Formats: sequence, C-alpha cells, structure tokens
Amino acid sequence: MINISELKFDKDGLIPAIVVDAYTKKVLTLAYMNEQSLKITMEKGLTCFWSRSRGELWLKGETSGNYQHVVSITCDCDKDALTVEVIKDGPACHLGTDSCFNEKVYSSDEISGFSVDELYELLEGRKQNLPEGSYTTYLFNKGLDKILKKVGEECTEVIIGAKNNDKAETVYEIADLAYHVMVLMVQTGITLNDIRAELASRHVIDHKVKQEKMTK
Repeated sequence: MINISELKFDKDGLIPAIVVDAYTKKVLTLAYMNEQSLKITMEKGLTCFWSRSRGELWLKGETSGNYQHVVSITCDCDKDALTVEVIKDGPACHLGTDSCFNEKVYSSDEISGFSVDELYELLEGRKQNLPEGSYTTYLFNKGLDKILKKVGEECTEVIIGAKNNDKAETVYEIADLAYHVMVLMVQTGITLNDIRAELASRHVIDHKVKQEKMTK
C-alpha cells in the first residue's frame, strides 16, 4: 500500500479520480481530488472532491444525501490517477441519473457487450410494458407459480448436465437457470444489489472465519 506522498498531483495540486460502483463496476463519475480531499475521503470513508468550478472542497452527498461509501482506492502505474470503488446511497450524477456517463459516442456494430445489470433492466422493461410475443411477457402474465415451476425445472436440468459431466450442456442450463431466477427476482422485487449485498456480507464473515482458523 503506497503513501499519499508518492502520488503525482498536477500543477494545480489535483489528481483525477474515477469513481466506480463497487458492485457493478460501472463508471459513475470523473472528479478531482487534492491532497486534503483525499485525506478526508480516507478518514471519513466517504468521497470528498475538490470542485474546480467553485474552488472548494465538496463532500459528495452532503446536501443531497447521496453519499458514496469508499470500498477501496487504487492508483494507476504512473501514480497520477485514481480509481475509487464505492457503494452509493443514491444517484451519482447531479442530473439524478445513476451515472454521469450515459450518452453514447460510439457503438460497435460487430462487438456487443453484455452485463447482468442490462439484462435485469431489460426484464424490468418486459414486466412494465409486456410486449406481445415475448417469452418473458408470457412468464410475467402467468405469474409467480409458473415462474417458480420453470426455476425448478431448470435446476433439474443443471443437475442432469453436471451429473453427465457435460460442460457445454451444464453451461447452457446454468444460463437458463440464471435467466429464470432473474425473472423471479423482478417478479418479487428483489434487485441485483440485494443479492450483491448479501453475498458481500457472507464474504466478510467467511474472511473472518478463515482468519480465526489461521490464528488457532
């Protein structure tokens, strides 16, 4: 772990800080820190920046309540830029959006990205709009019992694929299971962050248990 004194601030005493959602790894905003704001960030565990337009310190969330709880801070190889992973209490952008980065400048026609978060948003849209001809719409229209039945069926298919030691089949069935579980989540109002938070809490507990075993 390096010392703040090793970081390379620019001629104005600033260093760019790329704020990233600790759960989704989505870039939330680009801000700037000086040595004082970085120290405050580390002391409080909340992001604090230097506002270049106002010429003053800026504790994110102080007026809006949208605090950003710092998980980690990492510098690049040149030590002149930071990434700050956070768990946020609300929108990162002053416009009320989840991220400041929303307007696409370029999108490849040949390479398409994928994220679980985008799939979840798509499923939410299906539930809200119920477009005709969509299998997802069919599941939502049928309701919880049908969705649960499909989750059960896909669980069985995963077991069969794994028991047959067929990797391709198992991957295919796990993808089916993941999709139907996410439909269940949307149906019951469970978010991806609910699951991430639960897994994170288990990770902390598991880490502590491992440490205790090592000291005995």
